[in-house]
Amino acid sequence: MLSPLFAFIFRFLGWKALGNPPYSIAKAIWLGAPHNSNWDLIMSVGARAQIKFDVGFLAKKELFQWYSGWIFKALGGFPLDRGKAQNQVEAVANTFQKHERMHIAIAPEGTRSDVVKLKTGFYYIALKVNIPLILIGFDYPRKAFVINDPIYLTGNFQKDMKIIYDFYLTIEGPKKTWLKEYAKTGQIPLPAKN
Repeated sequence: MLSPLFAFIFRFLGWKALGNPPYSIAKAIWLGAPHNSNWDLIMSVGARAQIKFDVGFLAKKELFQWYSGWIFKALGGFPLDRGKAQNQVEAVANTFQKHERMHIAIAPEGTRSDVVKLKTGFYYIALKVNIPLILIGFDYPRKAFVINDPIYLTGNFQKDMKIIYDFYLTIEGPKKTWLKEYAKTGQIPLPAKN
């Protein structure tokens, strides 16, 4: 119902989707970065409507209040409780396993604020369920929603993450500390040990 409106806004603002949507892939995690603006959600929903692809998204549960939850659900949102002491990787992986077709978008930076390193839950979910990652870049200077080819993870964290970091270096616009440091040093931080 809202898709035509968001597709219109996306086009009206001069945005375009670049790359090939993975229509033949049943399940994937879409990573969206850099996450610098509240407009990222609007541009994502507009791009999703433009390419006619059903991609949901995880968002903090605080957005799903009685007065606002309906719109986030209508846009494809799934509430995520980031404060609970539970294994969120396991919970999201189980959700994927219950569906024949499921595409979920995640902001690996986790916030619009500056971050020193990416969250890595998406990596372990994709490995556990054996699904690819689809990288998308919010390229504001070019007004482009850039879609990368699917990445199938090998389990070699540094090798897999290098592909992700290299892709986001190509996205124009402001870069957060995690990417600036990688551009300077070529180093990718190891994930935290549980």
